[in-house]
Amino acid sequence: MTSMSRRNFLKGLSVGIAAMSLPKSSSFADEPNDKPNIIFFLADDLGWRDTSLYGSTFYETPNIDALAKRGMMFTNAYAANPLCSPTRSSILTGLHPARIGITSPACHLPNLVLDKSLQKKASPRSKWLVANSLTRLKPGYYTLAEALKDAGYATAHFGKWHLGPEPYDPLHHGFDVDIPHWHGPGPPKHYLAPWHTTPKMTINQGEKGDHIEDIVAAKAIDFIKANKDRPFFVNYWAFSVHAPHEAKPQLEKKYKNKARPDDQQRQPVNAGMIETLDANVGRVVKTIDELGLAENTIIVFFSDNGGIHWPSRQCYPDLPVTSNSPLRGGKATIYEGGTREPCIIIWPGVTKPASKSEQIISSIDFYPTILEMTDIERRAGQHFDGISIVPALKGGTLRRDAIFCHFPHGPANQEGFQPSTYVRKGDWKLIRFYADGPEQKNRYELYDLSEDIGEKSNLAARHPQIVKELDAMIGRFLDETEAVVPQANPAYDPRARLSLPGRKLTPKRKSDSAE
Repeated sequence: MTSMSRRNFLKGLSVGIAAMSLPKSSSFADEPNDKPNIIFFLADDLGWRDTSLYGSTFYETPNIDALAKRGMMFTNAYAANPLCSPTRSSILTGLHPARIGITSPACHLPNLVLDKSLQKKASPRSKWLVANSLTRLKPGYYTLAEALKDAGYATAHFGKWHLGPEPYDPLHHGFDVDIPHWHGPGPPKHYLAPWHTTPKMTINQGEKGDHIEDIVAAKAIDFIKANKDRPFFVNYWAFSVHAPHEAKPQLEKKYKNKARPDDQQRQPVNAGMIETLDANVGRVVKTIDELGLAENTIIVFFSDNGGIHWPSRQCYPDLPVTSNSPLRGGKATIYEGGTREPCIIIWPGVTKPASKSEQIISSIDFYPTILEMTDIERRAGQHFDGISIVPALKGGTLRRDAIFCHFPHGPANQEGFQPSTYVRKGDWKLIRFYADGPEQKNRYELYDLSEDIGEKSNLAARHPQIVKELDAMIGRFLDETEAVVPQANPAYDPRARLSLPGRKLTPKRKSDSAE
C-alpha cells in the first residue's frame, strides 16, 4: 500500500468510526432491547424476475432466496413509480409521489425545484405539457427514520440516496449515520475503485479492485455490531444494479460462460452485479445470525422499479440488460415490468416461514406497516396514503380499494414510457395515456391481470363501463393528491414529430388499440 493510499485509508477509517460512535439516549440506554431491529434492503433496478426466487434460471441469488424461507414472499408488490427517486420518497413518507411532487429521478440535479408545476410550453414534436418534478425531498416531512429515531432507534442509511444533497440528505431526514453520503443517481462514478469522492463523503477512494457494494455492506455490518444492544434501523439502499454497468471481472466471465443464446436473460455484467448484491445481502444477514439478533430483527427486501430492458451504454450493446418477461415493459414504463417488484418480509414470530401472499401492496405501505410492527404511534395529524399490511403478514387479506401509479413524464421513445396514470383494482388494471388518442384526447388500455399478466390484450373497447368506473377513480386520486396532470400541448405538430431526424418509431402492438 502506498503512503498516499494508506493516508486515504486511515482517513476513511477514522470518518467511519466517528460516524458510528453514537451517543445513546439516557432514557433508553438502560432499558432492554424490546423493540425489533429493522433492516430495509432496497435494490436498484432489480426487476420482478431478476432473482431465482421469482423464476430466473440465469441469475444466481441464493441469499435472497434464503430470505423467503424465513418469511413471506409477495407476488403482487408494487413500486409507487417506475423510476427510483419517486419510489424512495414514497417509502420514507408513506405518501404517493404524485402528492409529494417527486415524479422523476431528478434529485441529483443542481436546480432547486420545491414546488409542483406544469411545463409552460413544449416543442411542436411533443404531444404533451408534462410535470416539472421536484428535485429534493423537502424537510417538512416526518420521515420513517425520524419516527424510529424518536422512538429510541439508532438510524443509519447506507448506499444510494437520490433524494437531494445537503441539506436534503439522510442526516437531515432522521438518520444518525449516512455512508457514503452521496446524492447521485448511481455509485460515485464507478462500482470498482477508485471512486469519485468529495470532501464530505464518508468513504475514501478505495483500493484497486474494491467494489463499493462490498464496502457499503461492511460499513452496515460495523454499524450493526456497534448498536447490537439497542434497537437499530439499517436502511441499506444498494447501488446495485443501477448503471454504470460494471461487474467484478471474474463474475462477468462466469456468466459469459453460462449464458445461453435462447435465454432472454443472458447479459453477463448484469448477472455479475446481481450476484454481488446477493452476496452482500447474505453478509448482512449472516451478521444478524452470528450476533443472535435474528429472532428480533424485521427484514424487508424490495426494489425501487423494474429491470432495465434496453441495452447498456457500457457493455454488450446488442443485449438488453435484463428481461422482465412474462411482464411487459420495464424500468420507466407504466406496464407491469415497470412497477411490479420482488418483495420479501421477515417478521420473526409473525410471518410464516416460506409463506407466500398474493395481496396487493405498494411502497407507500411500508411506513405505516413498520409503525404497527414496532408499536409506534403515528404522529398526531399524520396522514398516510399507504395502509398497514400487517393483516397480510399474518396470513390474512387486506382492505384496500385500489393502488395507483402516476407518471407525468416521458419522451415516448419506448413503449409505455409516456405521460400516464394507472389504477389497479382487483385483477383489473386501467392505464390512462394522456393526449395520446385522436385529436390529442386521452387513450385507454384495460387489462385483466388474472388472465393476462403480460398485458397483451387490451379490453378497453369490450368493457367501456369498467373503463368509465376506473377512470373516475383515477380522477379522484389525482384530485386528492393534487397531482400535476399532463395536458395536451397546443403547439403540437404531428408533421414535426414524424420528421425528427434519425427518429425510430416503435410500432405498437395490435393489442394496444382499443379495437
